[in-house]
Amino acid sequence: MKRIITIAILMFSFVSFAQIKVIETVPVERLGKVNNNYIQKIGDEYTVYYTSIQNDDESSSLRKFTFKNVNNDYNSLYNIIVNGFTASPLYDIKLELPNNYIWLHYTGSVIPEKATVQFMVSSKDASSATSSVSEPLLKDQINKLFQK
Repeated sequence: MKRIITIAILMFSFVSFAQIKVIETVPVERLGKVNNNYIQKIGDEYTVYYTSIQNDDESSSLRKFTFKNVNNDYNSLYNIIVNGFTASPLYDIKLELPNNYIWLHYTGSVIPEKATVQFMVSSKDASSATSSVSEPLLKDQINKLFQK
């Protein structure tokens, strides 16, 4: 009986002090993609990756902004962007996210299908004070990016 108890205690000590633990992961889902721009979903968090047209520094030109899908914010962002294309006159829209400010800068054209939008993103963090501007995107490209 002592041997069984000793073996049980040894087995319990090995199990309780194991170095390797299995951690539950959340699947990463890549949504629409246009050129190098794409949207990635991890759980309820969406990250929009976009190519910056500003080359102020030598770092990568791929930038991002992130938000959680609280109150269907993903679809709300899509609707705000798409509705901006039909506004008359075209005007910039300023959005506030948890870590960034985003201006949706619209550029008109004689042909409505050629109107474009750019993401102008600046950080709320005063110490980093980074800002960037995306390449112009057409309405069809926004639809593809958001998979609509």
